[in-house]
Amino acid sequence: MIAHSVSSSRRIGVVAIVASAAGFGAMPIFGKIAYAEGVDLPSMLFFRFVLAGGLMAVFMHLRRLPWPSGRNLLALLGMGAVGYVGQSFCYFSALRHASAGLTALLLYLYPALVTVIAALLARRGLSWPRVAAVFAALIGTALAVGGRLDGSALGIVLGVGAALIYSIYILVGERVTPRAGAIPAATVIMLAAAMVYGAMMFEAGSALPSSPKAWLALGGIAFFSTAVAIIAFFAGMARLGAADAATLSTLEPVVTIVLAALCLREAISAWQIVGGAVILGAVIVLARAGEGGH
Repeated sequence: MIAHSVSSSRRIGVVAIVASAAGFGAMPIFGKIAYAEGVDLPSMLFFRFVLAGGLMAVFMHLRRLPWPSGRNLLALLGMGAVGYVGQSFCYFSALRHASAGLTALLLYLYPALVTVIAALLARRGLSWPRVAAVFAALIGTALAVGGRLDGSALGIVLGVGAALIYSIYILVGERVTPRAGAIPAATVIMLAAAMVYGAMMFEAGSALPSSPKAWLALGGIAFFSTAVAIIAFFAGMARLGAADAATLSTLEPVVTIVLAALCLREAISAWQIVGGAVILGAVIVLARAGEGGH
C-alpha cells in the first residue's frame, strides 16, 4: 500500500513537472509575439510577474490561504528579488557576449548542478540511472538548442552564473516550499520579482503596451508561463526532489522547438529531433525510477 502511494505521488510529480516545462517552454513564443508588438524587455518582465502575482494574490484571498511569514517569507522574497532577477540578468547579459546556443546550453547546466549539489548536501551517492539521465538530458539539450556555440570568457561566466543562481534558487525552494505551500510561495516570489522589475521599468522609462495582441501575449506569459509553470514546478519538486525535477525540466527546449515550428513556422533540424528524443529518453528513465537516490 505504501509502495503504491509512493508510485502514485511520483507519477503526479512527473505530470506536474511536464506541465511546468510546457508553460516555461511556451514563454519564448509569447515573448517573440510581444517583442513584435513593440514591448521592451523591462516591461515584459514587469508585467509577467505583476499580472501573475496579482492573479495568485486574488486566488489566495478567495481560498483564504495564509501568507508565509518569518524566515519562510524572507527566503521567498530573496528567491524572487535576488534569485529570479539575478538569473535573468546573467542570462540576458550573457546573450550580449555569447551565441544564443551557447547561452542556452550553459543555462541548462542547472540540472547537473542541482543533482550534484543536492547529493553533496544530503551526503548521498548518486544512482547510475540518475547520473545517466542527467548527462543524457545535457547532451540532448546541446543537440536541441543547436546554433553556434561560441562566446567570450565573460559570456561563458555569465551563462554559468545564470545556471548556478537558478540551481541555488531551486534548492532553496525545495526546502521552503513544503513549509509555505506551493501557491503562497509562488505568489510571494512573483510579487517580489515584480517590485524589482517595476523599478527597472520605471528607470528605463518604458511605455505601456499599445495593442490588444501585446496584452494577450503578456497575459499568456503571466498565466501559462509564470503562474501555472512555477506552481506546477514547486508541486512536482515536492514529490520528486530538486534533482529529478530539474532534469525533467529539460523538456522545456523541446516544447519551445515544437511550438516555434507550429506557431512561428520555424524549421526543425534532424539534430534537434535527435536531441528531443534523447531528452525524452532521459525523462522516461526518471519517470520510471523509484524514490531512492534523492
